Amino acid sequence: MSGEIDALYIYDEHNNPLVEQIYRSRPPSAATILPLYTSHPAPRPSLLYIPNATPPVTVFSVVQSNLLFLALSEVDTEPLVALEFLHRVVDILEEFVGAPLISHKIQANYEVVAQLLNEMCDAGIVCNTELNALQEVVEMPGWMGKLLGGVGLSGSSTPILGAPNTLKRSISANTAAQGPAIPWRRPGVRHTSNELYVDIIESLSVTMAPSGRLLSALVSGTIAFTAKISGVPELLLSLTAPGGQQAIGRKLELPVFHPCVRLAKWRERPGELSFIPPDGRFILAGYEVDLLPIDPGLDEPPSHMEKLFLPAIVDIRKSLGPTGSEFEVRLILNTNFPGYSSLNRPGGRGGSGTSTPSFLGGGNSSGPVLEDVLVTIPIPNSVRNITDLQASRGDALFSPGNNVLEWRVPTKDAGTVSGTATLRCTVSGYPTGDDDFDEDFEDVDPDANLLQGYYDASASTSYQNPEGETTKRKTKKKKKKKVKKISRTAIAHVDPQQEMTPEQSQPQPPTPPQPSPSPQQQPTSTDDSSNSIFHTSQRKTKTQLNATLMPNSASVSFSVRGWLPSGIKVDSLNIDPRRSRGLGETVKPYKGVKYLCVSRKGVERRC
Repeated sequence: MSGEIDALYIYDEHNNPLVEQIYRSRPPSAATILPLYTSHPAPRPSLLYIPNATPPVTVFSVVQSNLLFLALSEVDTEPLVALEFLHRVVDILEEFVGAPLISHKIQANYEVVAQLLNEMCDAGIVCNTELNALQEVVEMPGWMGKLLGGVGLSGSSTPILGAPNTLKRSISANTAAQGPAIPWRRPGVRHTSNELYVDIIESLSVTMAPSGRLLSALVSGTIAFTAKISGVPELLLSLTAPGGQQAIGRKLELPVFHPCVRLAKWRERPGELSFIPPDGRFILAGYEVDLLPIDPGLDEPPSHMEKLFLPAIVDIRKSLGPTGSEFEVRLILNTNFPGYSSLNRPGGRGGSGTSTPSFLGGGNSSGPVLEDVLVTIPIPNSVRNITDLQASRGDALFSPGNNVLEWRVPTKDAGTVSGTATLRCTVSGYPTGDDDFDEDFEDVDPDANLLQGYYDASASTSYQNPEGETTKRKTKKKKKKKVKKISRTAIAHVDPQQEMTPEQSQPQPPTPPQPSPSPQQQPTSTDDSSNSIFHTSQRKTKTQLNATLMPNSASVSFSVRGWLPSGIKVDSLNIDPRRSRGLGETVKPYKGVKYLCVSRKGVERRC
């Protein structure tokens, strides 16, 4: 399976073509493929095969800042290659023309966009997608170029301003002589202050059963690296995790690396990343971690078992109050992060272990900080309004249009973060037939014997007694309206020719079976369970109706600076002076490490 791309189309927010780049063959035009693509109902997948096109093509799509990016291929193409190419195009355009991407920026920098698309893909083959390499070959018009272009002169023409810069040529020649070119790093990089930063960001996703048992606990991690260092440095980043250095290989699942990482070094010693970084900020690696313990049914038990720590847990109690129209949300916050001492934690709350500094250059951290706590409760569509929002902390707001109840809990006062906060609410639904029936039924005279009559299909507007007389329904005294007709399921069928006596009301012994009469003579069954009195299984009380208005889940969002749920930490970041070039031995770059956990509706509790 090859990785050939025939064309790349970019559309604005109104689906008007902005860029139409043809790489090979004769694919359908941008105006032709768009209606075929939009004919598929939303949400559309990232990969669509359109056989109605001429010729038939596979369309790969990415939406960024309301701009639509489509890549077309007539042959079988690896989907990950095409989709990664589109994401690289988005990232490169944001670096060159500025983020966020809008149609005006692309139109104003069309020459730059065209150069980038030609360099990133040659004759349908993806070739150069590194930012540093593209910055060397793509000309960016500066203010002088725009000024000269405004008066009709070429911005890149140098004879008007003088001879070419010989110093720049000599530096480029010396740099090329030092060694082979590195695609992801510009030659001759110089920085006055040498700095290295490592940012590890993890996204936490936890699903809990109503009993509190964990159903899933996953972490998606990203290692972002920023290199502002001169020359060509050789770096070695070592990671560690609870259980020792060997636990990294078992803990990290589905790792992905930047092309600069030497995979052989990682396979030999998991947890060590050896690489020559690009200049600037880039994504060094990505990974996943399953936080649930290993199945105890395995033959070999794990050598290290760790408990799952969650800084925020949410729970719901439903159908409270006299009529079951209230529910209570309970939020439990815990800032006793494992591995951090009480001296370094805000508020002085106790803990075990020692603190890990946020910066490797020195200085102690103040401990993890819990922020942006938000509880989200999806509300059923049958709920009309939520009243009596009583929150022990923070503010709660119900949005009827979105059917979402949001509860924000402040965490500025670090000394009182840990603890339990509650939110109690009352729901009210839309009027239903069951509600009206319950109200009317309560107003019926309790002394009335509803078994005296039966429902006659030939006279659907009245109830007839055994003598054929019509009994009038009672009316309400206050509301002055008739009680709603009792439906067929409310009255049991009784034979008008039979009257119940005290002797007959007692249980009778079974009688021998009789021959079944003809359909014309078959009497109405008195044992029809589907038409029993008032059908209590179908008639809903107020408590049963309010039970349908209760939420089924709740989730909490938060962010923690200085803590990672997986327990992964940076052990060391070193520079190999023997293999580095262009960096003096006396240069000691500043090194910084930061940890961030982000959970957007990540901890979900079902109920």
